[in-house]
Amino acid sequence: MESWNQTSSDTVRAHTPLVVNRRIDEHVERCVRYMAEQGDRAEMTRYLARLEREWDIHRAVAVGASAVGLLGLLLGRRAGGRWRALTAVAGGMLFQHSLSGFSPLSELLRALGVRTRREIDLEKFAIKALRGDFERIPMEGGPMARANAALVAAQSS
Repeated sequence: MESWNQTSSDTVRAHTPLVVNRRIDEHVERCVRYMAEQGDRAEMTRYLARLEREWDIHRAVAVGASAVGLLGLLLGRRAGGRWRALTAVAGGMLFQHSLSGFSPLSELLRALGVRTRREIDLEKFAIKALRGDFERIPMEGGPMARANAALVAAQSS
């Protein structure tokens, strides 16, 4: 399953080191393979609910930068004006991320494993395909063949 997520034109993936993208893709592959091996529809449904609640990189950056900005304002009010520079830095990172799709904060979050919405959706579609929500996934073949077919179907969605 080497090339299933290579066609993404996501700017976050494009700015993320290859080793981090591979680690995230391998996590998705392991989860999809596990679900294919188990074949438990109820477990798949519970896992899909968890994926629905997962924060994507853009949400994490927005919340993180906002929290740092508020912290800068609060510390600036208590400990002096120089802490307000933290607010400016947070605003700058949020501005950069909004324009380019990437910032130093998103680089840190990616290294911690925070995924793009597209990456999360690919995993969701693959699990849904395994669960039988789509007709394209053959039921014959082993779990690895079904996992590969699910990842390919998710990529083309």
